[in-house]
Amino acid sequence: MAMPWIYAGRRWVATRDLQRLRYPAKSAVAQPVTAGCYLSVYWLTEDRYAEHMRWTVGINKRLNRDGRVFQERTHVLTAFHDREATVYRDGAAGPRDHHALDHPYAGLVLEVVESESPERRGELLDWLTARHLPRRLAGSPAALVTVFRPTPLPSNRMAYVKQVEGVDTRLTLLWFLERDPRMCWEEYLTGLDADVERSGLGRVEFVAPFIPTIPGTDRYVAGLR
Repeated sequence: MAMPWIYAGRRWVATRDLQRLRYPAKSAVAQPVTAGCYLSVYWLTEDRYAEHMRWTVGINKRLNRDGRVFQERTHVLTAFHDREATVYRDGAAGPRDHHALDHPYAGLVLEVVESESPERRGELLDWLTARHLPRRLAGSPAALVTVFRPTPLPSNRMAYVKQVEGVDTRLTLLWFLERDPRMCWEEYLTGLDADVERSGLGRVEFVAPFIPTIPGTDRYVAGLR
């Protein structure tokens, strides 16, 4: 949060019971699908990506050299994204997407969708925002879904972070929930993969629920593995 041009951020956690809710079992994002415990999400100021990236690459190299980067971890999905669209359950009412990391949402679902081809990603985006997401959001505990497309990481990134896959074909969705995902999973958040498959426009590669961490505590650490 001290880095230039970051204006909001929040960290999320998936305990064992949340990890077991993930699907599909064979995921191109996480192998196995239960891999990964924490999710950090940050909002960057529009049009400041290049400036931020120059700074963050430099500071991470310095921190790594000084032994201040925790190395005993695996990066399951590390990427920067451009926002494509946001779909709101309640229209103009409620917090906007730029408030989402400050609003006290009770849960977050990360979904990664792969289009059939780069040429069809636009069709997939249109179907998601015009038909699929409005139908799914109606009456649900999800207040909004923000849709992003991934961008390549710079060539001088840290060696332990792999290059982003699916830059031309993937879309990443963040579902912001007003309830704990464990309390509404079966009713509202299963079957997303079947919905996308029926559209003929792509496939779901990852659906994973998280809850907010409590900063300054290790409350959920014992329940991670």
